[in-house]
Amino acid sequence: MVNSLNAKYGLKRVINASGRMSILGVSAPTNTVMEAMKKGGQSYVEVADLVDKGGDYIARILGSEAAVIVNSASSGIALSVAALVTQGNRRISERLHQDKILRNEIIILKGHNVQYGAPVETMVYLGGGKLVEVGYANEGRGEHIEDAISDTTAAILYVKSHHAVQKNMISVEEAWEIAQRRGVPLIVDAAAEEDIHKYVKCSDLAIYSGSKAIEGPTSGIVAGRRTYVEWLKVQLHGIGRSMKVGKETAFGLLQALDEYIVKEDRSEQEKAVLQILLTLNEVPGVKVTIVQDEAGREIYRGRVHLDQRQTGISAVTAVEKLREGDIAIYTRDYGARQGYFDIDPRPLLGDDIQVIQSEIYKLAGGK
Repeated sequence: MVNSLNAKYGLKRVINASGRMSILGVSAPTNTVMEAMKKGGQSYVEVADLVDKGGDYIARILGSEAAVIVNSASSGIALSVAALVTQGNRRISERLHQDKILRNEIIILKGHNVQYGAPVETMVYLGGGKLVEVGYANEGRGEHIEDAISDTTAAILYVKSHHAVQKNMISVEEAWEIAQRRGVPLIVDAAAEEDIHKYVKCSDLAIYSGSKAIEGPTSGIVAGRRTYVEWLKVQLHGIGRSMKVGKETAFGLLQALDEYIVKEDRSEQEKAVLQILLTLNEVPGVKVTIVQDEAGREIYRGRVHLDQRQTGISAVTAVEKLREGDIAIYTRDYGARQGYFDIDPRPLLGDDIQVIQSEIYKLAGGK
């Protein structure tokens, strides 16, 4: 089906070896998720009722007081910020960015203000917040947050992500302790995290992507304290109107969540898939190792180091050529300038891993 659609519209075949990336459509939902979307899309429902009851269903699974489906984790940041700076006031919510809001500062560790496809700060400002960076790019301590709390503080935002700096940063539990003690709401952006129960226990609002670890349609979840979730729902009639969720998406996400909570750990099988890449170690100048995710998740990737002096090609050039080939192979290229790139096995389909191995072999001058 995918290949025929690609051919119909003149699209290249894409191999996603980079992970749950938005630029590639994030994930490939199961047939049962797509069937739920089809049934939901081909029927009518009171959307407000679906918002409330779908949110309650999710909250029971996550163990939170309340939850709401949003159209992405990014919009989850903007809507959560809007909820807390407006405190659910309908008029202020409708006039966001028109009327001045005094209590609108959102404290964030400098190392957490990252670019993940859009800057975190853009989502904060979209929600009517004013970002206050604290700490340093390579150090974020509790006192950095505490010293910035004032009468104009609306919330603390903690970003749990591989994009964020990991070195010398306080844990989410430490940030939660500060937030509770100082009476300031804590928002946790846990978009790609696999432990969907953990972060609702150490935040006032936790944000998850519905299409990354959960592998549902493009969507997001905001879960946490009922008061704050109700404040967020007010935003659905303000800036959230431009971020509305279709009924088919809501039903698809609910089905995907049902499947996710009983999903078996596939990390060992995924590591096994990567074994074929180890054959590239026979090529002079190529070194392949299997590494764990930098944020500590049970995710394993094949790391391909290229010694340009022996292979005649740099990692930067290799990832470009892989991406620009007749079959577009997208690798995880954050370390390309340090001489390596990663292969994420989770999104791979069919013969993808064999194609990847073959193309890297050719590029590295294998005989």
